Amino acid sequence: MKSQLTGLNAKFSLREFCAQSILILWNIMEVTALNNGLALTPPMGFNTWERFRCTVNCELYPDGCINENLIKKTADILSKDYLSAGYKYLVVDDCWLARERDSDKNLVEDKKRFPSGMKSLVRYVQSKGLKFGIYGNLGRWTCAGFPGILDNLQKDVNLFARHWKVDFVKLDGCYSEPDQQHISYPQFGKYLNESGRPIVYSCSWPFYLGVKGMAPNYTAVAENCNLWRNYNDVQDSWQSIVAITNYYASKQDLLARYHGPGHWNDADMLIVGNFGLSYEQAKTQMALWCVLGVPLFISTDLAKIDPKLKEILLNKVAIEINQDPLGRMGRRIYSNRGITIWRKKILPKFLEYHSYGVVVMNSREDGTPKQVVHPGNVLGIYNPFGYMVQDVYTGESCRIPNGGIFRAIVPPTGSVFWRITVLKEDNDSAEICFRDRHKIKTRIGQYGVSRRNLIYAAALIATILIAIELSKMRAVKKLVRVSFVR
Repeated sequence: MKSQLTGLNAKFSLREFCAQSILILWNIMEVTALNNGLALTPPMGFNTWERFRCTVNCELYPDGCINENLIKKTADILSKDYLSAGYKYLVVDDCWLARERDSDKNLVEDKKRFPSGMKSLVRYVQSKGLKFGIYGNLGRWTCAGFPGILDNLQKDVNLFARHWKVDFVKLDGCYSEPDQQHISYPQFGKYLNESGRPIVYSCSWPFYLGVKGMAPNYTAVAENCNLWRNYNDVQDSWQSIVAITNYYASKQDLLARYHGPGHWNDADMLIVGNFGLSYEQAKTQMALWCVLGVPLFISTDLAKIDPKLKEILLNKVAIEINQDPLGRMGRRIYSNRGITIWRKKILPKFLEYHSYGVVVMNSREDGTPKQVVHPGNVLGIYNPFGYMVQDVYTGESCRIPNGGIFRAIVPPTGSVFWRITVLKEDNDSAEICFRDRHKIKTRIGQYGVSRRNLIYAAALIATILIAIELSKMRAVKKLVRVSFVR
């Protein structure tokens, strides 16, 4: 066994050397990022937009309009059931504003829908142990037609930071031009930092440059923003989830370089609990967002969410993968005929071997579960002592030795989600994964071997050896016979 491990390590020494070289180069060329000490793991919380949009008719939609009651009700539930899992930001998105600024040119809340005032609402949310987030827009108008912050950046920062004392600002980019964005997004962030209040800064700068066909300068974005949107708004549909993940896969080499503690790509909100996803699809969005390592912002009616879907959002292992302190962005490492595999490096680490969060996703819609079988090298699994594999949603665990096979039955428009933890020593007492009458733990070269084929191979080898011995015996008898005749 020892000689086999030595050979294995030698076999992959070049691979590991290349990986270490890349890591060194990354450290040399490390991206300069916004250094406000905030968002060292992907921010988590709640945002009103995807579920409640710009619903302002409180007579027609009393339980779903953007008003003081909705925010307080959400704060109560978020604090009671979700805060301990890490969801701490409550962000009020577009449509909280009155239609005009006041006589002093200050932004003001809609007095009918927020009768106690925004300052009072901020204090209420914060009294629950949560942090309050507010929405603004860089253009003259917000996306929904309310007053924007153009020409009033410092005034609005003073209102948000010094008067209302918010903890998070989302700055959208409707009705703004690239020249304005290049100046105003950094300027707004500068004013936030100068305010003296710790405020997480979310900007949509890359997305609006992309809309204009311009390539974002991610160095500048990361230097000025804690998180940023770079693709279309999520919609309440499976097709939207697939489109977002396809975008991230197509840009992953670029996006991953600027993704890490304090500066995050933002794939938009979690739509788990709404109307557009099945149970399996909801599990898949949560799994993908956690492995991508992007912010987790719920956007659903927390008072009405199905308990099974609530369990998805509160899954402790999934959140640990998302919040891993390494801050790596997950990548798509395999894609073939609708089956994709996504992998994120996480802690703990043993020597040069990482642990991983892994999602095997089946985006096919043909109605048939697919069996996916791969040797460990496809997932980058090389640790000589093997790994513990935990199904994130069922909690079941087992061991896969070095050279083992991974096998999953993946439902259509669904996924399998694993946490794969590196072992630091042999653990022969743990049950071996994927060991049944079809597959066993043994691997020859890079290919998994079935028990039946292994038996056939052994029988064939035995037959050949017997044939060789019989041939030798015949040759000896012939030699003796010739000698006797002479």
